Amino acid sequence: MGIFELLLIATGLSMDAFAVSICKGLAVKSIKAGDALKAGVWFGGFQALMPAIGFFCGYWFKNYITSFDHWIAFALLFLLGARMIKEALCEKDENAGASMDIKNMLLLSIATSIDALAVGITFAFLNVNIFYACAIIGITTFLFSAAGVKIGSIFGARFKTGAEIAGGVILILIGVKILLEHLGIISL
Repeated sequence: MGIFELLLIATGLSMDAFAVSICKGLAVKSIKAGDALKAGVWFGGFQALMPAIGFFCGYWFKNYITSFDHWIAFALLFLLGARMIKEALCEKDENAGASMDIKNMLLLSIATSIDALAVGITFAFLNVNIFYACAIIGITTFLFSAAGVKIGSIFGARFKTGAEIAGGVILILIGVKILLEHLGIISL
Protein backbone atom coordinates (compact mmCIF):
# COMPACT_ATOMS: atom_id res chain seq x y z
CA MET A 1 0.00 0.00 0.00
CA GLY A 2 1.43 3.34 -1.06
CA ILE A 3 1.54 6.71 0.63
CA PHE A 4 -1.43 7.98 -1.38
CA GLU A 5 -3.69 5.17 -0.19
CA LEU A 6 -2.47 5.60 3.39
CA LEU A 7 -3.22 9.32 3.26
CA LEU A 8 -6.69 8.61 1.90
CA ILE A 9 -7.36 6.08 4.64
CA ALA A 10 -5.98 8.46 7.26
CA THR A 11 -8.22 11.23 5.95
CA GLY A 12 -11.26 8.97 5.93
CA LEU A 13 -10.58 7.75 9.46
CA SER A 14 -10.01 11.25 10.78
CA MET A 15 -13.43 12.51 9.69
CA ASP A 16 -15.27 11.29 12.81
CA ALA A 17 -12.72 13.01 15.03
CA PHE A 18 -12.86 16.09 12.78
CA ALA A 19 -16.66 16.24 13.11
CA VAL A 20 -16.51 15.87 16.90
CA SER A 21 -13.78 18.52 17.02
CA ILE A 22 -16.02 20.89 15.07
CA CYS A 23 -18.73 20.27 17.67
CA LYS A 24 -16.21 20.98 20.41
CA GLY A 25 -15.33 24.23 18.67
CA LEU A 26 -19.01 25.14 18.54
CA ALA A 27 -19.48 24.40 22.23
CA VAL A 28 -16.40 26.12 23.64
CA LYS A 29 -17.17 29.78 24.24
CA SER A 30 -13.61 31.04 23.95
CA ILE A 31 -11.21 28.89 21.93
CA LYS A 32 -7.60 28.76 23.06
CA ALA A 33 -4.69 27.19 21.19
CA GLY A 34 -4.52 24.62 23.99
CA ASP A 35 -8.06 23.42 23.19
CA ALA A 36 -7.13 22.64 19.59
CA LEU A 37 -3.89 21.00 20.72
CA LYS A 38 -5.70 18.92 23.34
CA ALA A 39 -8.26 17.64 20.80
CA GLY A 40 -5.47 16.85 18.34
CA VAL A 41 -3.45 14.89 20.86
CA TRP A 42 -6.40 12.88 22.19
CA PHE A 43 -7.94 12.02 18.82
CA GLY A 44 -4.66 11.65 16.94
CA GLY A 45 -3.19 9.48 19.68
CA PHE A 46 -6.09 7.07 19.72
CA GLN A 47 -6.34 6.98 15.92
CA ALA A 48 -2.65 5.98 15.86
CA LEU A 49 -2.99 3.38 18.63
CA MET A 50 -6.11 1.56 17.45
CA PRO A 51 -4.83 0.39 14.02
CA ALA A 52 -1.78 -1.09 15.76
CA ILE A 53 -4.02 -3.05 18.12
CA GLY A 54 -6.19 -4.20 15.20
CA PHE A 55 -3.13 -5.11 13.14
CA PHE A 56 -1.66 -7.38 15.79
CA CYS A 57 -5.02 -9.03 16.46
CA GLY A 58 -5.54 -9.60 12.73
CA TYR A 59 -1.98 -10.81 12.26
CA TRP A 60 -2.59 -13.69 14.67
CA PHE A 61 -5.44 -14.95 12.46
CA LYS A 62 -3.82 -14.13 9.12
CA ASN A 63 -2.70 -17.68 8.32
CA TYR A 64 -6.22 -19.01 8.70
CA ILE A 65 -7.94 -16.62 6.32
CA THR A 66 -5.45 -15.55 3.63
CA SER A 67 -7.52 -17.12 0.85
CA PHE A 68 -10.38 -14.68 1.45
CA ASP A 69 -8.64 -11.79 3.22
CA HIS A 70 -9.44 -9.36 0.38
CA TRP A 71 -13.14 -9.99 0.94
CA ILE A 72 -12.70 -9.24 4.65
CA ALA A 73 -10.83 -6.02 3.89
CA PHE A 74 -13.52 -5.00 1.39
CA ALA A 75 -16.38 -5.86 3.76
CA LEU A 76 -14.87 -4.05 6.75
CA LEU A 77 -14.05 -0.89 4.81
CA PHE A 78 -17.40 -0.94 3.00
CA LEU A 79 -19.38 -1.39 6.21
CA LEU A 80 -17.38 1.26 8.06
CA GLY A 81 -17.81 3.71 5.20
CA ALA A 82 -21.53 2.99 4.85
CA ARG A 83 -22.00 3.44 8.59
CA MET A 84 -20.22 6.79 8.48
CA ILE A 85 -22.44 7.95 5.62
CA LYS A 86 -25.60 6.70 7.36
CA GLU A 87 -24.68 8.44 10.60
CA ALA A 88 -23.98 11.66 8.72
CA LEU A 89 -27.35 11.58 6.97
CA CYS A 90 -29.44 10.63 10.01
CA GLU A 91 -30.71 13.50 12.06
CA LYS A 92 -29.30 13.22 15.50
CA ASP A 93 -28.70 15.53 18.36
CA GLU A 94 -24.98 15.04 18.74
CA ASN A 95 -23.71 17.09 21.59
CA ALA A 96 -19.98 16.77 22.01
CA GLY A 97 -20.16 19.39 24.76
CA ALA A 98 -17.59 21.95 25.70
CA SER A 99 -15.84 19.83 28.33
CA MET A 100 -12.34 18.68 27.48
CA ASP A 101 -11.77 16.83 30.73
CA ILE A 102 -10.00 13.46 30.74
CA LYS A 103 -13.15 11.32 31.03
CA ASN A 104 -14.98 13.13 28.22
CA MET A 105 -12.00 13.13 25.85
CA LEU A 106 -11.16 9.49 26.60
CA LEU A 107 -14.69 8.35 25.75
CA LEU A 108 -14.84 10.47 22.60
CA SER A 109 -11.39 9.31 21.51
CA ILE A 110 -12.34 5.65 21.88
CA ALA A 111 -15.67 6.17 20.12
CA THR A 112 -14.12 7.95 17.15
CA SER A 113 -11.28 5.44 16.75
CA ILE A 114 -13.20 2.15 16.66
CA ASP A 115 -13.14 2.37 12.86
CA ALA A 116 -9.34 2.62 13.01
CA LEU A 117 -9.24 -0.64 14.97
CA ALA A 118 -11.09 -2.40 12.14
CA VAL A 119 -8.81 -0.82 9.53
CA GLY A 120 -5.84 -2.12 11.51
CA ILE A 121 -7.24 -5.63 11.17
CA THR A 122 -7.44 -5.02 7.42
CA PHE A 123 -3.81 -3.86 7.40
CA ALA A 124 -2.76 -7.27 8.74
CA PHE A 125 -3.82 -8.81 5.42
CA LEU A 126 -2.16 -6.20 3.23
CA ASN A 127 1.43 -5.18 2.60
CA VAL A 128 1.47 -2.36 5.17
CA ASN A 129 4.22 -1.13 7.46
CA ILE A 130 2.01 -0.74 10.54
CA PHE A 131 4.27 1.73 12.36
CA TYR A 132 4.44 4.01 9.34
CA ALA A 133 0.68 3.68 8.75
CA CYS A 134 -0.10 4.46 12.41
CA ALA A 135 2.13 7.54 12.29
CA ILE A 136 0.40 8.81 9.12
CA ILE A 137 -3.06 8.17 10.61
CA GLY A 138 -2.17 9.76 13.94
CA ILE A 139 -0.60 12.89 12.42
CA THR A 140 -3.43 13.32 9.93
CA THR A 141 -6.05 12.98 12.66
CA PHE A 142 -4.12 15.34 14.91
CA LEU A 143 -4.12 18.01 12.18
CA PHE A 144 -7.80 17.53 11.28
CA SER A 145 -8.87 17.53 14.94
CA ALA A 146 -6.91 20.62 15.87
CA ALA A 147 -8.24 22.40 12.78
CA GLY A 148 -11.76 21.13 13.54
CA VAL A 149 -11.88 22.90 16.89
CA LYS A 150 -10.90 26.17 15.25
CA ILE A 151 -13.23 25.66 12.26
CA GLY A 152 -16.10 24.84 14.61
CA SER A 153 -15.59 28.06 16.47
CA ILE A 154 -15.55 30.05 13.22
CA PHE A 155 -17.94 28.39 10.76
CA GLY A 156 -20.33 26.32 12.82
CA ALA A 157 -21.79 22.94 11.93
CA ARG A 158 -21.86 23.51 8.14
CA PHE A 159 -19.00 21.09 7.36
CA LYS A 160 -19.76 18.29 9.84
CA THR A 161 -22.10 16.23 7.66
CA GLY A 162 -20.02 16.72 4.52
CA ALA A 163 -16.85 15.64 6.31
CA GLU A 164 -18.47 12.43 7.59
CA ILE A 165 -19.90 11.60 4.15
CA ALA A 166 -16.52 12.22 2.48
CA GLY A 167 -14.79 9.97 5.01
CA GLY A 168 -17.31 7.18 4.41
CA VAL A 169 -16.99 7.41 0.63
CA ILE A 170 -13.18 7.31 0.86
CA LEU A 171 -13.26 4.12 2.96
CA ILE A 172 -15.73 2.44 0.58
CA LEU A 173 -13.65 3.33 -2.49
CA ILE A 174 -10.48 1.98 -0.92
CA GLY A 175 -12.30 -1.25 -0.02
CA VAL A 176 -13.52 -1.61 -3.62
CA LYS A 177 -9.99 -0.93 -4.92
CA ILE A 178 -8.51 -3.64 -2.65
CA LEU A 179 -11.12 -6.15 -3.80
CA LEU A 180 -10.68 -5.35 -7.50
CA GLU A 181 -6.88 -5.60 -7.22
CA HIS A 182 -7.06 -9.00 -5.50
CA LEU A 183 -9.53 -10.28 -8.07
CA GLY A 184 -7.18 -9.17 -10.85
CA ILE A 185 -9.68 -6.74 -12.37
CA ILE A 186 -7.38 -3.75 -11.88
CA SER A 187 -3.70 -3.40 -11.10
CA LEU A 188 -2.47 -0.13 -9.70
